[in-house]
Amino acid sequence: MTEATRQPLPARAPLPPQGIVLDVVIPVHNEEDDLEACVRRLHAHLTATFPYGFRITVADNASTDRTPEVSALLDDALDEVTAVRLEEKGRGRALRTVWSMSEAPVLAYMDVDLSTDLNALLPLVAPLISGHSDLAIGTRLAGGSRVVRGPKREFISRAYNVLLRTGLAARFSDAQCGFKAVRQDVAERLLPLVEDSGWFFDTELLVLAERAGLRIHEVPVDWVDDPDSSVHIVRTATEDLRGVWRVGRALATGALPLDRLRRPFGDDPRDRAVAGVPRGLARQVLGFCAVGVLSTGFYLALYSLLRAVTGPQEANAAALLLSALANTAANRRLTFGVRGRDRAVRQQAQGLVVFAIGLALTSGSLAALHAAGGSPTHGAELSVLITANLAATVLRFLLLRAWVFPADRTTAQAPSATATPSAAAPAPAPAPATRNDR
Repeated sequence: MTEATRQPLPARAPLPPQGIVLDVVIPVHNEEDDLEACVRRLHAHLTATFPYGFRITVADNASTDRTPEVSALLDDALDEVTAVRLEEKGRGRALRTVWSMSEAPVLAYMDVDLSTDLNALLPLVAPLISGHSDLAIGTRLAGGSRVVRGPKREFISRAYNVLLRTGLAARFSDAQCGFKAVRQDVAERLLPLVEDSGWFFDTELLVLAERAGLRIHEVPVDWVDDPDSSVHIVRTATEDLRGVWRVGRALATGALPLDRLRRPFGDDPRDRAVAGVPRGLARQVLGFCAVGVLSTGFYLALYSLLRAVTGPQEANAAALLLSALANTAANRRLTFGVRGRDRAVRQQAQGLVVFAIGLALTSGSLAALHAAGGSPTHGAELSVLITANLAATVLRFLLLRAWVFPADRTTAQAPSATATPSAAAPAPAPAPATRNDR
């Protein structure tokens, strides 16, 4: 990873109007019949409507027909068109290669069939040019969209987005629409984290950007399905499911350094301190409750399992210890947003102190129940433990927030809002070395 990708993102700012502002990439594979007409149509539209400098890059990924020849002819005929040849197939690989080489501050891509109405292109990239957003996507699933396609593709698209919402907690509405854009400074830092080189590439890009807190702008589009699309639905769906599993596992284990993609603290109005309002309290309460529900279920299941082979106090202590370790780790990342290994051991030790307090409350409750006389049923033990855990949970949240993960310590990890944007600005990328000869 380069030094530029280790630096935090600069604050968003409007882009200068001079030079090439937009680079539209069209990834193609064996598209000799449609390529020329589509590129000329896009070129005519941008020439007539786009108020900034632009370039169209045809990214031919391992075509075996006349697509390279058509690309070269377009490169020669139109000043704003550039042809790039890749010897390996993969839409994601083509986008990664061209976007990494491009010096344009806004990078976009669209499918060669131009299924999306081109009038949505300027609304797509305008928030990136103005400095409002980091990424932008066209969506066919918004209320204002107008879409013409068959029921099978409609079902597949909606089912896939439901999968992303449930499996990866994605909030963007349409991951598969071939009409997206990203700021170059964001792409430079985000692309090294994206592993997929095929159709899952842009879904992975969006999920990581969203989890990093970057702003994604959505544009309702008019879209007409291409009945001659060469996409292999079953193979693509299988690869997408593997991608969802891989990304979900990486997010759950904290394997991705998403903190490097965050904007400077204070760039988002939600970061600004308001007198009398603790920052992030509502989100932390919700996150803590969600983690608490899961860890409580984990604790009760462990207690029931251990209670069958040991006494109530031993089963309670072991179950509470294991669930406390998992609870502290989950709250560290999901509730209080702490990433990396810094202070992790110390915070787990502090979490064990909080665990000891919870152990004292629950063990004391169990002892009181048995001291009351008789042999309490298993259901009575669980009822007492649930009540004691509720009291311990409130105390646990207060101690985690004020002592284990205090706000001044977690927010200190964010870069200062006073840093100048130029300090983190990436150096211009070298010119493509793989262009076709003119």
